[in-house]
Amino acid sequence: MCPAYSADADFNTDLWDNYNNDEIINNAKEPQFVTDEDFEDAIQKIDSKVNKWKNWAERRKRPKGEEFSQSNETEIINNEQGEDASLPVVSLPVELKIGEGIVPVGHYQVQGEMVNGRPVLSLYQAHFLVAKIPAIETNEDFDQEEILFANWLTDEQNPDKLKIIYGSLDFNAYAYVDIIN
Repeated sequence: MCPAYSADADFNTDLWDNYNNDEIINNAKEPQFVTDEDFEDAIQKIDSKVNKWKNWAERRKRPKGEEFSQSNETEIINNEQGEDASLPVVSLPVELKIGEGIVPVGHYQVQGEMVNGRPVLSLYQAHFLVAKIPAIETNEDFDQEEILFANWLTDEQNPDKLKIIYGSLDFNAYAYVDIIN
């Protein structure tokens, strides 16, 4: 059966009746043109939101220990050596026995010099001489990239000794030092 409509039914409730309604048209805002500055501001706001999440994601990718390396003593010493900037720095991971003395774990500037025709490696910390180590001169550069260097190596044949290496324009040298267990 078809629905029946009475003669007094309101047929003006159709949605299409409001389609061209003057009230809606009169309340509409005038179109506004966007200036270049407004456009740039809008782009910067969107970019800042995107960059915020991008920066957050980049920070999460960093290794956890990276903040520690920012306060690394070696970097500080290398950057703030002052007049002794020509001396390389070595970071000793263990205590060493040199003669009757003990050299504690720490960072040391290494100065190589020839004394009576023999190489000697002097370890300095905060401008104080800590130790003088007799060394052996060599032509070996120990696969170091720099001309002026100081470092340490372990020796599989002598696990109780640390090999301190040094290189400069004048000479390259190494010295075996006892490790305190």
